Amino acid sequence: MSERILIFDVATEEVLGEIDETQLRQMIDLLEEEHDEDQDYWIDEPTLEVLSDGGADPDLLVRLRDHLQGGEGFDVGWRRV
Repeated sequence: MSERILIFDVATEEVLGEIDETQLRQMIDLLEEEHDEDQDYWIDEPTLEVLSDGGADPDLLVRLRDHLQGGEGFDVGWRRV
């Protein structure tokens, strides 16, 4: 059985949903990591545009946009479970 990958709001630990390996790879490839073991990314409207322009999965974009809800931004983390 393969591992599940959950994304969550780092500040509140609210789980935003499950993503697949392709969606995770899109985040890793398109977003900036502060160090090699970084597992969180700042999400705001410009970041969503980067993901969208880079061809990120629409479902991933919807999950992130729904959580952002027009706010200033949040850190999204991921973990395998």
